[in-house]
Amino acid sequence: QVQLVESGGGLVQPGGSLRLSCVGSGSDFGVFAMGWYRQAPGKERDLVARISSSGNTHYVDLVKDRFTISRDYTKNVAYLQMNNLRPEDTAVYYCTMWGTQQMYWGRGTTVTVSS
Repeated sequence: QVQLVESGGGLVQPGGSLRLSCVGSGSDFGVFAMGWYRQAPGKERDLVARISSSGNTHYVDLVKDRFTISRDYTKNVAYLQMNNLRPEDTAVYYCTMWGTQQMYWGRGTTVTVSS
């Protein structure tokens, strides 16, 4: 059974940084793309960043040059380093994996950017 568990969220001031982690179990995560979505209150869940099985990365324009996605294949972990955070980055952040037949989701970790 595939499981994704996020951690690292919290309250941070504007301009601050956080690093989110996503630990996967129940599958060989190295062969699948992984990524991060976020959902702000009252809004849809949107893609933030994606990393392929070979390490190629993709970011939405809103987070380019501020966020960095990476992964550790030996530990089945994906990271999202978030710098220069803004109040509009406040959301629940979800880890996801693109499996062969479906997408898998974690339960999310909350990031609040506020002074």
